Amino acid sequence: MRHLTFRGLAISFDDRVLEPRPWTEAQSGWAAELLLDAPPGPVLELCAGVGHIGLGSVLSSDRHLVMVDVNPVAEQFAQENAAANGLESRVEFRLNGIDTALAAEERFSLIVADPPWVRSADTSMFPEDPILAIDGGDDGLDLARTCVDLIDRHLSAGGSGLLQLGNTAQSETIATYAAESLSGSVRVVETRVYERGVLVRITR
Repeated sequence: MRHLTFRGLAISFDDRVLEPRPWTEAQSGWAAELLLDAPPGPVLELCAGVGHIGLGSVLSSDRHLVMVDVNPVAEQFAQENAAANGLESRVEFRLNGIDTALAAEERFSLIVADPPWVRSADTSMFPEDPILAIDGGDDGLDLARTCVDLIDRHLSAGGSGLLQLGNTAQSETIATYAAESLSGSVRVVETRVYERGVLVRITR
């Protein structure tokens, strides 16, 4: 068992899940800022892992958080992390694939997503990371595209999606996907580049 502090939260994890990266506090911080002016409603975290990004996003609000991940070990840690920080009453974890976890009518004021974005051919470069948590397919964007599809279907009017990616080339590919494959119903409106990754904001 390992422990760290993430945006003031006590977060636990072990080697069976992806280690929370300190730089991803930027995603939680941005999400928390957006929630100040977001429409009413819950927050959705896709590919939640141990829940640190979502928990950090809602910590200073009274929003309900729905976490989705396919890994039962991640579910255990996410629920324990929510409880350890007094947030369990506002958190629901759905152990399921992200493309089957939501009802058609569900809408969220904010959607945060940290999908695997490493190309399958490059996963051997990260031997300490679980394959399930990092393998994003041939171009690293298989689940990222699914996250965009879900943002398109489940984002409330006036809300935002925050998607984590690996580099600017991927962010440009995702921007094109949103504009062309989804007929422009959602679009990337801002990109922030960090030393270890990229965040894109998606709105209608």
